[in-house]
Amino acid sequence: MPDAPTLGGGSAVTLDADVFETAFNGPLVHEVVVAELAARRQGTHATKTRGMVSGGSAKPWRQKGTGRARAGTSRSPIWTGGGTVFGPSPRKYVVKVNRKARRAALRAALSVHAERSTIHVLDAAAFDAPSTAKAAGLLDAHRGGSVLVALADGELTAARSFRNLARVGVLHVDDVGVADLIGAATLVVSQAALDALTSRAKKEAKG
Repeated sequence: MPDAPTLGGGSAVTLDADVFETAFNGPLVHEVVVAELAARRQGTHATKTRGMVSGGSAKPWRQKGTGRARAGTSRSPIWTGGGTVFGPSPRKYVVKVNRKARRAALRAALSVHAERSTIHVLDAAAFDAPSTAKAAGLLDAHRGGSVLVALADGELTAARSFRNLARVGVLHVDDVGVADLIGAATLVVSQAALDALTSRAKKEAKG
């Protein structure tokens, strides 16, 4: 059975083998990571077409007799200050990924941390007041790059202790995705957050 050490000392926490001993599926994890990152895009970019640009309602000059090309509006796309042809418009980048695939990718990402011994359990209740120095002291011996701290409801004090540290990201456990897990060199979770992640990654019971 895999286990995770507790920051600051204490007995190791036993991890669920069904979740933390899963073979890594690279293509599946890549598919889910791409879908998660795409869903985070705002998609609010937009340009104005010739019908949206203000002005240009009057014909610039008469149709014939000037020697110049015909022009019906100064807001044509070929004019400076005119509209844009085929410009971007607001859209959603959401890509559908099946629930079973998301869970399998989550298990794979968690198993990577368990295999590399880069997952640690945090006693969030030990922070009775925000203390960045205390949080830094807990991570000193375990940092190997970027750190993701996943916390649950009621653990705001611990979140405030870690959030100002360099290369440390703090997320609510419900907001932790496969992309966040793969992008972090070290994963720190509270017991409540660990239980929530394990529950989310569990395979559906066959009925």
